[in-house]
Amino acid sequence: MTTVSQPHGARDKLLILAAICLSALVLPLSFTGGAVATPAIGRDLGGSPVALTWITNAFMLSFGSLLMAAGALADVYGRKRLFTGGMLLFTAASIAQSLAPSVFWLDVLRAIQGVAGAAALASGSAALAQEFEGHARTRAYSMLGTTFGIGLAFGPLVAGALIEAFNWRAIFVFTALIGVIAMVFGLPRMRETRDPDAAGLDWPGSVTFSLTLALFTFGVIQAPESGWGSPLVVGLLGASALLLALFVLIEMRVKRPMLDLTLFRFPRFIGVQMLPIGTCFCYIVLVVMLPLRFIGVEGLSEIDAGLLLLALSAPMLVVPMLAASMTRFVSAGILSGVGFLIAAVGLHWLSLYNVGEPKFALVVPMVLIGIGAGLPWGLMDGLSVSVVPKERAGMAAGIFNTVRVAGEGIALASVAAILASLLHTNLQAVAGGADAALIAETAHRVTTGDMAHAINTIPGLANERLVQGYASAFQYLLHILTIITLASAAVVLGLLSKERTVSEPQQAAA
Repeated sequence: MTTVSQPHGARDKLLILAAICLSALVLPLSFTGGAVATPAIGRDLGGSPVALTWITNAFMLSFGSLLMAAGALADVYGRKRLFTGGMLLFTAASIAQSLAPSVFWLDVLRAIQGVAGAAALASGSAALAQEFEGHARTRAYSMLGTTFGIGLAFGPLVAGALIEAFNWRAIFVFTALIGVIAMVFGLPRMRETRDPDAAGLDWPGSVTFSLTLALFTFGVIQAPESGWGSPLVVGLLGASALLLALFVLIEMRVKRPMLDLTLFRFPRFIGVQMLPIGTCFCYIVLVVMLPLRFIGVEGLSEIDAGLLLLALSAPMLVVPMLAASMTRFVSAGILSGVGFLIAAVGLHWLSLYNVGEPKFALVVPMVLIGIGAGLPWGLMDGLSVSVVPKERAGMAAGIFNTVRVAGEGIALASVAAILASLLHTNLQAVAGGADAALIAETAHRVTTGDMAHAINTIPGLANERLVQGYASAFQYLLHILTIITLASAAVVLGLLSKERTVSEPQQAAA
């Protein structure tokens, strides 16, 4: 049961929908904009490689770990109230980021912005369910998903244009402006709604889950600089594993868990969780890593890099809708698995091109990756709730969204660390006489696109040799991503290729 005030007219509902879509638009803009701006931020503010890596990961970590908790708080304290607080904090953090005096403060503000983004998205999405019903609700959520696709597709281009016309600080001014427009149109018309039966937040589960992600991400980001076997990194990863075990114990014993782990008894539900993981490694990580390569290493301008990235992200505007239409003829599981196979072909094709080659040759493999990732992207939300009994659909969607957003942060941190480690190994072979700490710093700086400082770190190391080492490391990284994507295809085809009714998993559980 949900308490509501008087319903709105059609015009007010459309304005509320527009406001919530705008609030959702700034999230992928903040995500991709930070990645595109990292090389420029490094040139302007300096900062260590670890600090530059946190520009993207701080936002993704706080956003992903708190999204589900924000939804529970919205049910208790009111969706409009949390949406208002989230958007105000998001806008204030954006303005503060445009004035940040150092990378450290920018990282802190990015983490705060992620918290605000989780509050705004969770409460805004819940508010839509109160404003629309039936087919209109389906169209409203489709618009919300399309808005995310637009943000991902054009975020790098918008960020590049703003940097070229002004500087990197303009990106955060732009997101603040969109936040203000969303509040002006939405807040006067939104109703306050809450769930009077809400049991509150699973605080033990939320805290241990957030700490698990934070320590794991910190450990992975620190590993290229300190070494995977250093006491700091081993301690961080070990503490993260212990907290994960504690989280599982808490969720198995608490009356109303944040995540109902019993849903993982359904094999098809496990298969669904592979969909966001697969798209993270074949698509999301490239949205961040390719701008760092194009701008930081290959020397493209931000606007040219944004135009080139359209080949990767533009299919997301069309393919998810086509995939939904194709489910009338082919099962969603088969379409998703085929999508991963197409993305794997694109990743392998992309690995055949070296740094410095004509960029037009990269367009076709990037389009293939975008098409392949777009097939499961348009189907996985529906699959997440269709493979479990109807009465547990809400919890299934919550677990799925948590896996998707938290997986993005983990995938980004892991892939960046793998690339830095591969480059570190390559540099050791050609500059073995150099100080180990300098080699590690150089590898980490190149990974973040900070070539300006990396070139002078190791005396006598030619720029051409550094770029060649990066190219080799990036090629190996693409091979690893190809293998992960093929594994995702195998799991999805194995667990989701056959259509089943929810009565079958119910019988299996019994």
